[in-house]
Amino acid sequence: MRQQCNQVTGVILAGGRSQRMGGEDKGLMMFRTQPLWQHVLQRLQPQVAQVVISANRHPQRYRQSGLTVIGDTLPDFPGPLAGMLATLRAIDTEWAAFSSCDTPFIPHDFVQRLWQEKHDAQAVWVRSAARDHPALALVHRDVADRLEDFLHRGERRLRLFLQQVGGRPVLFDDDERLFININTPQDLLLYQEEK
Repeated sequence: MRQQCNQVTGVILAGGRSQRMGGEDKGLMMFRTQPLWQHVLQRLQPQVAQVVISANRHPQRYRQSGLTVIGDTLPDFPGPLAGMLATLRAIDTEWAAFSSCDTPFIPHDFVQRLWQEKHDAQAVWVRSAARDHPALALVHRDVADRLEDFLHRGERRLRLFLQQVGGRPVLFDDDERLFININTPQDLLLYQEEK
């Protein structure tokens, strides 16, 4: 996988409004003694050549990590697709592996597994036994123009876009807990002890 890793930039999506978190910057919420996004970083970083952060608020706090922070190029927080567009335009590698900042238990090999199953698709994403996880995706930067058009039409649905560019899900039969999203203050409390 090392050679493939050199072709992939990891992207932590932390640019949303976090409305269910009371408007707090979700990535910066403390979880098990460190900000939530850093849990994602620890799992994603060994799987890719480099990691960048998609963030629209508190960029200086994210930059303290030494990582590049990329803000949306579109106004008004139009969702994860806007973060994907901005990073696909900015990265040097052909591929980006995306993870939202609120999935602290992602598999240590999800990028490799998506890579092995992508074949000729320009986008693949994780499907667990319970549901699709389109924010856990491997996407080729060549889809950026189509993504920009999609967003300018007012579309915001991530899975729909990935499907429209010929993407497909990859089944992960892992423990469902690896794909937990921490969306609310109650979730933060609930999963403090989750392994």
